[in-house]
Amino acid sequence: MATFELYRRSTIGTCLTETLDEMVSSGVLSPELAIQVLIQFDKSITEALETQVRGKISVKGHLHTYRFCDNVWTFILQDAMFKSEDKQEKVERVKIVACDSKLLAQQ
Repeated sequence: MATFELYRRSTIGTCLTETLDEMVSSGVLSPELAIQVLIQFDKSITEALETQVRGKISVKGHLHTYRFCDNVWTFILQDAMFKSEDKQEKVERVKIVACDSKLLAQQ
């Protein structure tokens, strides 16, 4: 799995892709420019995660399902409690997808 696939399947990635598709269909953007926008999105998201995200959280909850396939872990938790230094939030159901970034860099 390429790094960009993780970001593009997120809510913001899906919305960006749908918007660019609509703009290409209506003739506002060329397909080449839309591809360049997606490439820049990939680079920007990767750089932001590497340089700006420093927070830590702990997660507790009931492990409903877990999988390990192609070096990617997928966990589905129910009644999960997310705790940071100053906040806590309870979520009824959450899906966590985790992979080794070193493996992604090799692709």
